[in-house]
Formats: sequence, structure tokens, C-alpha cells
Amino acid sequence: MTMSNGKRRQPSLAQLRAFAAVAEHLHFRDAAAAIGMSQPALSGAVSALEETLGVTLLERTTRKVLLSPAGERLAVRAKAVLDAVGALLEEAEAVRAPFTGVLRLGVIPTVAPYLLPAVLRLVHERYPHLDLQVHEEQTANLIDGLNSGRLDLLLLAVPLGVPGIVELPLFDEDFVLVTPLDHWLGGREGIPREALKELNLLLLDEGHCLRDQALDICREAGREDAPVTTTAAGLSTLVQLVAGGLGCTLLPRTALRLETARSSQLLTGYFADPAPTRRVAFAMRAGAARSTEYEELAGALREALRTLPVRVLD
Repeated sequence: MTMSNGKRRQPSLAQLRAFAAVAEHLHFRDAAAAIGMSQPALSGAVSALEETLGVTLLERTTRKVLLSPAGERLAVRAKAVLDAVGALLEEAEAVRAPFTGVLRLGVIPTVAPYLLPAVLRLVHERYPHLDLQVHEEQTANLIDGLNSGRLDLLLLAVPLGVPGIVELPLFDEDFVLVTPLDHWLGGREGIPREALKELNLLLLDEGHCLRDQALDICREAGREDAPVTTTAAGLSTLVQLVAGGLGCTLLPRTALRLETARSSQLLTGYFADPAPTRRVAFAMRAGAARSTEYEELAGALREALRTLPVRVLD
């Protein structure tokens, strides 16, 4: 006999969370680790969900896990339910007490060392009950984390051009040219962008947005080839390569003092106006329950950054 809707068994959130994790990772061990559950408990939760729904969600083999056709369809629904529950809890927390609880902030590596001191000082002094958790990752991972709900707010270079993400611009800053001591552009002001066409320019590795920005600046200067002979995973290494005479590099102004203080073998050149720039902003999900808090935090951070060599965007 078919049960009426009123008596139909309901799946639990734990079951949905287990199934969503397996659907994402297609591996029981990885899925269990991702949600902090043991493998037997995870497998049991998915089996219980299959029994509750009356459908087979997974095709299990000795080597891999695949979603069944029903599993493909219901995985989307399960994620939507979990996202809605997460939004409900977030909304309740925001209503209960603004600037309390956890805030998971994602920051790109070419911003983190230079802006985090100001961010952490601001949170400590003005929002002492906010549990700020910082995650330093490259832009693509940060966007994925924001869209999946793993992260709440991003601090990175924009524009992103990603639907469903709202940007809260903080400031613009110029790029400068860092050179070895004996370089002909070292220490000069009013450098034309066209000078970049002839330089041996050192860049960050693939995946860093600062690398893409540097390449865009080179293209705008009329350089068609990618000036890549040596790359580095971080700005600190990049600057030390310059100090060793391997080439020149572009640095955002906020990074200049910290990165060039480690070596006496460097000079800084400044571009003619308008200098190449980048814009740094907060980014949040459209319709985020805590959007008012994020906007207030952006306003407070703009004021805190006025002592840096940037153009704050009011």
C-alpha cells in the first residue's frame, strides 16, 4: 500500500549531506574526510537515504563509485536543500547578533601579506566577537569556495565577471617596476608603458590573477609575446630573482615596501600617468544573508587603508 504524503518518511540532513559529499567526490574515503564522518557511517547514511527515497542513488564497484541516473538528478536537489538550510542558519545568526559567529574570509596570495594586518587589526578592535577564519587560495578556488558555501567573503583583485557574485570595491593601486641595481630603468619616474615591450619580465606561476594582470598590461603596451622565461610561486621569490639579476617584475604598490626591504640590490621605477593599476574588492554571494555586515565591514576597511599607498574608493 502506498503511504500518503503526510506519513512518508523524510530524509535527514545527515543523509543528504553524506550523499552530496559522495556525489561531489565520487569516492567514499574523500567524501567522508570532507564532512568529518567515518566511511562506515557515510556508507550507512547513503544506504539509509536510498531506502527512504526508494531509489538507487549510486552504482558501487570495487574500484569506483558512480551516480545512477536517479542519483544524477537528486544530487542537484540535495545540494539545493543543504544550501537552503545553510542560508537559513546564516540568516538566523545574522539576525541574532551582527558581527558574531564565524566569518570565513578567502584571500588571494598577492593581497594577503599586505592587507591582512589591517583587516585583522580592524576585526580585533571593532568586531571582537567575530570569529574570523582566513583561507589563502588562488582566485579560481576562492570563487568555487564562495559559490559552494565553503567561504563567506572574498578579498581579491577584480573584476571577476562571475554571475551571482557581488563586488564591493575597496581601492585602486598602481603597479611599479622593480629592477636590479644596474638596470637602465631602475629608480626612474615617468616610465612609458611601451618600455615593457623590451623587458625580460618575470611573472608568477599560472593560476595567479596577478600574472594575468601583468600579461594584460604587456599586451596594452603593444607586446604580443608572453615574456615568460622564469616564473615563481610567490612575490617574495619573484623579487629575489630580480635582485639576482634575472630580470624585472611588476609589483602592486601595497607589496613594495615589504618585498623590497629584504634586498639592497633593487631599484623601483614608476610609470607615467595613467599608471597600470589593479582594483581590490570584497566579493560576496548575491543575496547573502549577511550582506549588510559585509558592506559595513567594507566601509570600515576603506577607512583603515587610507594610510596605504592606494586610492580608496568611497
